[in-house]
Amino acid sequence: MIKNKFITALMVTILLFGGLSVLTISAINYNEDFFKVNTTVQAATVSENKAIQKKLKNLGYYYAGIDGIIGAKSKTAIRNFQRDYGLVVDGIVGPQTLKALGITTGKYQSSSDLYLLAKCVYAEARGESYVGQVAVAAVILNRVKNPNFPNTISGVIYQPWAFTAVNDGQIKLEPNSTAYQAAQDAMNGWDPTYGCIYYYNASTATSKWIFSRKIVTRIGKHTFAI
Repeated sequence: MIKNKFITALMVTILLFGGLSVLTISAINYNEDFFKVNTTVQAATVSENKAIQKKLKNLGYYYAGIDGIIGAKSKTAIRNFQRDYGLVVDGIVGPQTLKALGITTGKYQSSSDLYLLAKCVYAEARGESYVGQVAVAAVILNRVKNPNFPNTISGVIYQPWAFTAVNDGQIKLEPNSTAYQAAQDAMNGWDPTYGCIYYYNASTATSKWIFSRKIVTRIGKHTFAI
């Protein structure tokens, strides 16, 4: 009898933990799906981010400096504001959050841009540190702003022979939540490369030309240059 009760309790425990695992996985998948289908995401320019920080500060949600970079403190303030105003608590300043803040702006990065940027980050740098992943995203965005490259994220990523991940098909892999966050942080203005437009793995690079570029920094296995 005792043995049967023990077995029953063990089965219930396994079912409970199994259920929690399923719920956790579902939550992660839903979070990634959100980025794919949401129509617009957080404004990426420094001036717009400063306006967001200033408004949150005036409302008593943000207590750090107005620097135009949406970091951890800013995201906490955004989430607290969203929670109090009955909005989706995702830490992203989309149209509804901007409306609640009373901020009007016409510049957004599209969800397709964020998704594609995250895909490239995951394909090119999933084995790198978080800073290294943000750095790869920053290089792509720096190219978009550079007159010598296409002026869209898709144009930069799919420029012939620009990225190994496109050539070998890894760009088709689905990005994880870390790659999404790295892409978002780069869109918000974080650039660990200090304006670089090139990066390469010195141990595997075959182009002699890339070694002629001025090196700015090294993060993980990648060398970043201008």
